[in-house]
Amino acid sequence: MNVRRRLIPAAALTAVTALGLGTLTGCAGDSAAAGDTEKFDVVASFYPMAFLAEQIGGDHVNVTSLTQPGQEPHDLEISAKQTAQLEESDAALYLKGLQPSVDEAIGQSGVKTKIDAATLTSLEEHGTEVGGHAEEHADEHAEEHADEHEGHDHGHEGEGGKDPHIWLDPVKYAEVAEGVGAAFQKADPDHAADYKKNTQALVKKLTALDGTFRTGLENRKSDVFITTHAAFGYLAERYGLIEESITGLDPESEPSGARVKELSKVAGEDGVNTVFYETLVSDKTAKTLAADAGLKTDVLDPIEGITEKSRGDDYFQVMEANLKALQSALGAK
Repeated sequence: MNVRRRLIPAAALTAVTALGLGTLTGCAGDSAAAGDTEKFDVVASFYPMAFLAEQIGGDHVNVTSLTQPGQEPHDLEISAKQTAQLEESDAALYLKGLQPSVDEAIGQSGVKTKIDAATLTSLEEHGTEVGGHAEEHADEHAEEHADEHEGHDHGHEGEGGKDPHIWLDPVKYAEVAEGVGAAFQKADPDHAADYKKNTQALVKKLTALDGTFRTGLENRKSDVFITTHAAFGYLAERYGLIEESITGLDPESEPSGARVKELSKVAGEDGVNTVFYETLVSDKTAKTLAADAGLKTDVLDPIEGITEKSRGDDYFQVMEANLKALQSALGAK
């Protein structure tokens, strides 16, 4: 599938206090009463949500992730035990549209506070198939550079679903953090001051990470990078890059032979020297493409889970490793 990004100028982190809390519901007078621990019990759908809950909740929360380390989150099927955990929890934090079984289980559960991260920032369409051929790439590339400073363009050719990979953009992840912090403060007011302080500290770190990416990718030789699946659309837009993915938003889908051939030509035209793969899905297609086109391979981690194969112990460390991989692939100084 041909993933085409319009270049979008980086935007400063904006205030998100006006963002609605979407599906958030809370019971302000009943702090942590529904859980089976003495803390505010939070069930998170997968690692990026669990990380937010832990960072914002600190010592006041007990966080359980529905997706185990090393498990591909898109494939998760909720067990009876996990359904019971939901019913016993004070809050559920998830990203609607990424894990259908989680969406259904949380929707049907009686958990008091339901926080859908997808409602806390704006989602866009990525991973759409545009049809075209490799020779169109150069013209589109030039058009994108011409439009780079003309404002935020959400348009994409073709039709596709909303991209859920918002955590790979530090600015959007910070927006979500603001909303989660507000939700925790409302649901567990006894510890609201700490939740607010922790949220501010996390947003500050994410803002610094955004600055590190912006500076680290300034002086680069190429804008184009090739990935296994279209997980990095928000990151690409934030920093003026172009993601070309072998498949679309679904990491398990099979690319067409024409798409693989097209990417080989794109690599030659745009000076691409690396095909990125990830740790939780098969690297076979990426390595086949790289071998056919005479390219290197490296890891660009969508951070859907932390395992012993991860290049870091938490979100920030892996994002910094991703930046180094991109700098190497794009010739950034």
